[in-house]
Amino acid sequence: MMVSVYNSLSRKKEDLVPCVPGKIKMYTCGVTVYDDCHVGHARSLYIFDVIKKYLEYRGFRVTLVRNITDVDDKIINRARQDGVAFDEIRVRYIGNYERDLAALGIARADVEPLATENIPGMIAHIGKLIAKGAAYVIDGDVYFSVRLFKDYGKLSGQTLDEMMTAVRIEKDEKKKDPLDFALWKKSKEGEPSWPSPWGPGRPGWHIECSTMSMHYLKTESLDIHAGGLDLIFPHHENEIAQAEALTGKPFAKYWIHHGLLTIDGRKMSKSLGNFYTIQDVLKQFSPDILKLFFLSAHYRSPIDFTFDGLKNSRKALDKMAEFVDKAHAARRGIAKIRPLVRYPVELQEFRRRFEEAMDDDFNTAQGLAVLFDIVNSGNKLLSSSRSRGVALQACRLLLELAEVFGLKIESASHAQVIDASVRLKTAPQAGPEAAALLPEDVKRLVQERQVARQKKDFKRADEIRDYLKVHGVTIEDTRKAG
Repeated sequence: MMVSVYNSLSRKKEDLVPCVPGKIKMYTCGVTVYDDCHVGHARSLYIFDVIKKYLEYRGFRVTLVRNITDVDDKIINRARQDGVAFDEIRVRYIGNYERDLAALGIARADVEPLATENIPGMIAHIGKLIAKGAAYVIDGDVYFSVRLFKDYGKLSGQTLDEMMTAVRIEKDEKKKDPLDFALWKKSKEGEPSWPSPWGPGRPGWHIECSTMSMHYLKTESLDIHAGGLDLIFPHHENEIAQAEALTGKPFAKYWIHHGLLTIDGRKMSKSLGNFYTIQDVLKQFSPDILKLFFLSAHYRSPIDFTFDGLKNSRKALDKMAEFVDKAHAARRGIAKIRPLVRYPVELQEFRRRFEEAMDDDFNTAQGLAVLFDIVNSGNKLLSSSRSRGVALQACRLLLELAEVFGLKIESASHAQVIDASVRLKTAPQAGPEAAALLPEDVKRLVQERQVARQKKDFKRADEIRDYLKVHGVTIEDTRKAG
């Protein structure tokens, strides 16, 4: 079965057939660095990371470029608001963005270009559009002539008349047509600027992505262009216009857009003030819990952010982790484990169902359901000594498929306990969710270790101590325990 994707351009699912067999060149719009990232950004960053991982799992060689917009009105305004230099804001929030990526366990893109490092290429792009008659200069500003691009509106499905109703026309507007958009902005006093043939200024937002995507992917036709639904118009519509007006070729073969993260049905955004930063959420919930929350909905669907939803995801993660712990414990009771050549037939069916779900436009909710079916089946297999070997292979399969989702599922031992004779302390690597729950397995192992110590079976006691330490729990013996 082929991977199929919903193409926003054609408004239907299509088989994914890259321009070069086996290779996918993918671009996604990144963040604008004027503030800390919120969990809406986390969803976007994470879902495209999952899509890349799954395509690689299916055998494609994927090159992902994700830009960083580090020159923009919002950044300039934030610098004025804080009374600091423009560069101080951009550098600060680029650093915070990279910190958030690392905290979430989301891979860096293959290339993450900065807009400020690619302005000569943008100036060259704009100059060629002017030479082709697709753009014009007025008093140091450069605008794209929308009506000269006959396919304008093909991505958003809007007519020019429909767009006009949404355009705010300023009385002192210099543009020839209200729909025309800025490719280059003449600098104002105190603003960052770069030299150009039209005078000092800075690029418009839209030209950044068109220029950098083609430059770093080394193609005039991308395989996949991705972003949020809110970027379809005008951002992605404008990207298509200024790229195709230059090259005469389709800018991107497939357009993939994710649904928005909402609070009480409204888009989460900084302008509305209804947002939680990534760091705010990670103080209470682990990255895997947040990821499970995102996976529970199809990427094209909106998802309402609630802490109850995160708590449900925490329970789901603990269910997975408890099975992994039990499987690891059962492994010690098997004298010899046969080398894994191929999963048993009953486990191969789980893989088939997982791939079927993900091949169908990356249906993570159904793919996640398969992982829980593996857990349920594995728990049943563990109940019989004859089937524990298959249970261990089920655990292997669970961890293998979970890697596609970027999930760790290291242990259920997320607890901190004070006991009369034994004190359990969360190890630093256990993560911010460490004190959330005490699984029965941890209690049982602690009790077993106490009995072993009382019987002077220090070898067994040390085994249990080391096992718990690997899974994020450190045991400190008190006098009473000794």
